[in-house]
Amino acid sequence: MTEEQLPGGASAHLWEREEEIAAITEALDALGADHSTSGNLLVLRGEAGLGKTALLAETRRIAEGLGCTVWSTRGVETLRSVPFHVVRQLLQPALVSLLPEEAREYLGDWYDIAGPALGITDPGDRLADPQGVCDGLVAAVRRLAKRDWPLVLLIDDAHWADQETLAWLAAFVERLDDLSVLVLVARRPGEVNGDSARYLDAVAAAAGRPVRTISALTPDATAGLTRATLGEHADAPFCREVWAVTGGNPYETVELLAKVQDSEVEPVESRAGELRALNRSARGGGLVTRLEGLGVDATRFAWAAAILGTGISVGLVAQLASMAVDDAERCAELLRSARILTEPDPAGSRSHTGDLEFVHPLIATAVYNSIPPAMCTAMHGIAAQIVIDDGRGIAEASRHLLKVHPDDDEELVEQLRDAAKEHLAVGAPDAARRCLERALLEPPVPEVHARVLYELGCATLLTKPAVTIGHLQSALGMSGLAGPERVDAVFRLSQALLHNDQLEEAVRTVEAEAARHEEGPARLRLQAVQFMWEGIAGEAVSPRRSERLADLVATCTGRDNSERALLMLRGFDLLIQGESAEEVVELCDRALVNGRLAPGLGWTDTEWGIELLLMLANSYVYTDRLDRAESLYNEGLRAYESSGWSGGHLALAHAYVGLGHRRRGRLRDAETSLRESLRIAERVGRRLPLYWTATCNLVDTLLARGHVQQAWETAEQYGFAPPYPSTIVMPDPRSVRGRLLLAVGRTKEAVNELEAAEKAAAARGHFNPVVVPWALDLARALAGEDPARAAQLAGDARRQAERFGTDTAIGEALRCAAALETGQRQVRLASQAVAYLEASPCQYEHAAARVEYGIAARSVAELNRGLALARSCGADGLVAQAREVLDTGRGLR
Repeated sequence: MTEEQLPGGASAHLWEREEEIAAITEALDALGADHSTSGNLLVLRGEAGLGKTALLAETRRIAEGLGCTVWSTRGVETLRSVPFHVVRQLLQPALVSLLPEEAREYLGDWYDIAGPALGITDPGDRLADPQGVCDGLVAAVRRLAKRDWPLVLLIDDAHWADQETLAWLAAFVERLDDLSVLVLVARRPGEVNGDSARYLDAVAAAAGRPVRTISALTPDATAGLTRATLGEHADAPFCREVWAVTGGNPYETVELLAKVQDSEVEPVESRAGELRALNRSARGGGLVTRLEGLGVDATRFAWAAAILGTGISVGLVAQLASMAVDDAERCAELLRSARILTEPDPAGSRSHTGDLEFVHPLIATAVYNSIPPAMCTAMHGIAAQIVIDDGRGIAEASRHLLKVHPDDDEELVEQLRDAAKEHLAVGAPDAARRCLERALLEPPVPEVHARVLYELGCATLLTKPAVTIGHLQSALGMSGLAGPERVDAVFRLSQALLHNDQLEEAVRTVEAEAARHEEGPARLRLQAVQFMWEGIAGEAVSPRRSERLADLVATCTGRDNSERALLMLRGFDLLIQGESAEEVVELCDRALVNGRLAPGLGWTDTEWGIELLLMLANSYVYTDRLDRAESLYNEGLRAYESSGWSGGHLALAHAYVGLGHRRRGRLRDAETSLRESLRIAERVGRRLPLYWTATCNLVDTLLARGHVQQAWETAEQYGFAPPYPSTIVMPDPRSVRGRLLLAVGRTKEAVNELEAAEKAAAARGHFNPVVVPWALDLARALAGEDPARAAQLAGDARRQAERFGTDTAIGEALRCAAALETGQRQVRLASQAVAYLEASPCQYEHAAARVEYGIAARSVAELNRGLALARSCGADGLVAQAREVLDTGRGLR
């Protein structure tokens, strides 16, 4: 960029930035073309002082000249612990322009989910799902962006953004294809680690073009900038020394040249030796020395400004620095003159309401690091109270409380606990964890210590189960937790152990705690939890489990939620064993109150968890009570969506809604729900039970549709293969994989897989041929090479189906038996299968039976009926099979 284009130092950071500006201009031109233009993402990366902020300012200038709306924000090093701070600042211009009722209208269902994180509504007394809040923020920005097209989002110093904002940003930039918005992100390399680094890497990966790394100025550009600032008479050796001293860093170059002007140094070779000393005074220790030279009051003012970090008003700084407002005004002017503080640019990237800001983040960092440690700690303590008194709330004050020196302060412990509750209520568990970990350092008084550990365990339950285990075990080892609170702590500890793949220890934990209690509600709840975890394990981790559960349930009338839970658990236990479906349903019905879940047993209630309700709903789905099952599945889905629970709970809800569709025979709807479940499960993490549930059911549904190649590709893509999870997945994954292997012609592998399913089912006492359908597929696989064993397997499966007693189970067993026969016996068995499955609510199985019967009986009428059913189900494979027979017409009548 030429000297003439940049006649002064104001635009100095844009020297040699032609390529970056060209790319930005091209993106802005594309953005303004029409509403249908896809979104775009540009990432600028460069060390401190290379001009990232100047490029964002230039982007704003160009964008506004083109009629674009520009929202901007910046990460601040000292505010990284404040959740959602950066995204709040980004959206502030849009939010302040809306009345509360307008904001609710624009955000719709997401208002109550994202509103608390954005600070526009009270979160109330709730525990927000972090993924749900993130999704809510994505939806909120998307809706606001469509209102303000063409929109440009500028995010400076993203490396200093809070973790919650980075999670939102990573999710948002993945969904730009159908949103006409330009996102420009500037960051330094490095600077972060952990989840924040992962989110920034995801942002970079989402960019449609390589990340632009900004380079230092060349010697020629530095010379041009020097002459543009100091005059054409600056000689070549002097300019060369400017470049050597600053390394071509634009910020340092501008600051050094300002010092040259202030010191009236002639830009000639003979004075070039003074440049290094001048440069040292412009940064780091030299800057601190220069600040101290302005006097004690100015230094204290600068310290206070650095403590506040953002929203730097003279009034608040005066309070924090303990000085009169007049003195504070004088200090502010001194610091402005010294190029340490400046007035915010109304068109700049900051959207807070302060009077001042630091000229550059490097200066803010240097000033903050210069504060003596004891003074820094004391000032943070005062700042916390000032923030509270200013009406900004305990959550915002918590970043200062985290810095206060531990001093057995009971009030501080309570403040940190209150802040943690607010952080949890807006979906920021990591911020809550930091507050509670700091509270432990105070430390709390003995009677409060266990409660803080318990609250910390609750905050880290789903994000850090291994850490949670230690906190809750320590809490339970202290006095301070008693009654229902202690029982709840044990339950949550067992949940953490379960999530940490310590299933047996989870069972033993609740079992040991139950033994400490006398007969009563607490003991009963713990016993129910023990049976629940054992039921999920799918293995007899305790001897005589079913007998003990039956004995306990014999005394239950369903008078409270512990008894209702036991009734559900016994019903599920009988389901898995393949006992009478009528008895299963009778137990499940007794667990409801007027046909509905009792208060405290809802999908978002935390006393019991999702596992129990899935056991109840699955008991209904496999006993052919699909109306009841689907009602429960859909109720769970609505509850999680309306509450903003977008993590594992929502993934499971979609998976089981898909299972309901699959059982009903709505295969297209099943596939849609299961793909959505798998999308969410991918975000939560692979190899978890919920991931297996989504994948297993999707493979099963694709096989039912006749989409064998898609089923195989899905299995390959998502790792649907051994080793299998230790917890129950419905339907049984070994059986489904065996069926998949049969479908792709790998019969020997299929037989091995199905025989492994047989052994695993026998070891666990799982004999329901609908839930664990290995026998029917194994019989078909062995029909050619070992017909005697195939017939025995089919006969055993039929007897088990008759014991269970549902139309679906018996009809499916008869379908298998018919497949092993020929002639009139085959026709008779196929006809019986049709009769049972016609009475079943499972329309795909009915369609398959009709087609098979039509082929066996050579009946055009039955084939046409089967064809119509198959089409309504979306069973393309059955349609093709029936169509082929009808088209050939051989032997049909």
